[in-house]
Amino acid sequence: MRKDKLYFLTFISISVIFLIIASFGVKYFIKVSANQLIEIQLESSKREANEISKLIHYQLAANIEKKTIIQNIQNTIENTNTDASFVGVFDWSGKEVCNPDITKVGQKVNSNQSLVESLNKENSADKLYDLLMNQKQQNENDSISIVSEIVYISPVKDSDLIVAANINLDKVASQIRNLKTSFYTIFILMGGLIILSSFFAVRIIGSYYEKQLEIKNINLESELVSLSKLNTDLVAYQQKVVVENTNVEQSELTSDHGKKRILTYIRNELIPISIHEISYIYTENTITYVNCFNGKKSTSNVSLDDLYISLDSSLFFRANRQFIISIAAIEKIIKYGNSQLKILVHNSDVEIIISKNKAAEFRQWLNT
Repeated sequence: MRKDKLYFLTFISISVIFLIIASFGVKYFIKVSANQLIEIQLESSKREANEISKLIHYQLAANIEKKTIIQNIQNTIENTNTDASFVGVFDWSGKEVCNPDITKVGQKVNSNQSLVESLNKENSADKLYDLLMNQKQQNENDSISIVSEIVYISPVKDSDLIVAANINLDKVASQIRNLKTSFYTIFILMGGLIILSSFFAVRIIGSYYEKQLEIKNINLESELVSLSKLNTDLVAYQQKVVVENTNVEQSELTSDHGKKRILTYIRNELIPISIHEISYIYTENTITYVNCFNGKKSTSNVSLDDLYISLDSSLFFRANRQFIISIAAIEKIIKYGNSQLKILVHNSDVEIIISKNKAAEFRQWLNT
């Protein structure tokens, strides 16, 4: 139940994070895309207006009558498609002289001069969406029935005629709505795919991690059981040694199990030490030191190898090249590193490490 709750919270968290990011990202992408869409239409309208303006200028320069030119332009643009954008011509008085809708010829031009000036400024691409949408909203609030707006004017040289590029606000708004719908659809589908993929990825990774953790726990339990058995064997062996030593002392057979004592030095004084008093023996800088249970430390002229040969193997174990440890001195055995063992000694800070290769021999020694 805890796992299902964790997966459910993970699913909710990913969903919330995606929705937060998407709420900001969608608005930004829609605005950028809408600006590019409007910019393309604006540039196309500007180019068309400039071309018609030049055409009228060339015809006037060729001494063609103005009335004929206007009639030719009207015949050319009449009944053309005005769904997205179109061009028209008006004079300086503001009257339409050419328009795709012939019923509007002779009417006053409805134009927002500030909008035209704003759109004709440099770096206006980032403002197109806001400018046109605000203009449409303002027209709706003022109850003005204006479906198109002049976005660019190109005056004809040496004439009172002006070519105007118009954009259909309703068409632009419709295109932006379609753009929003497409973006929201894409984000919803992509979001669902990302959230589900992330959810299943978390479940797969979580399951894999749990399996690995279970394997480690099983191995750890096995090691703990093995270590517990090792310490149990240690206690049993120590008790066995105590009993055997008592029996040996009573039967005076100690000599069959190795030396009774070894000869050591403290400065210039010779001191014989009973093997039952020895806690551990170690070598350092080619000097052999003998440590007793009472804390006394002395030195020996005999090497560690020779000492080990002369000692009772049931009482002493060669832990490594540096240490010989007495069975009675071992306080606890704990796991160390990768399959190594660490021996803690009674009343001493020394820690004796038994290597992986030596650990099996140590276990066998305890089970003897």
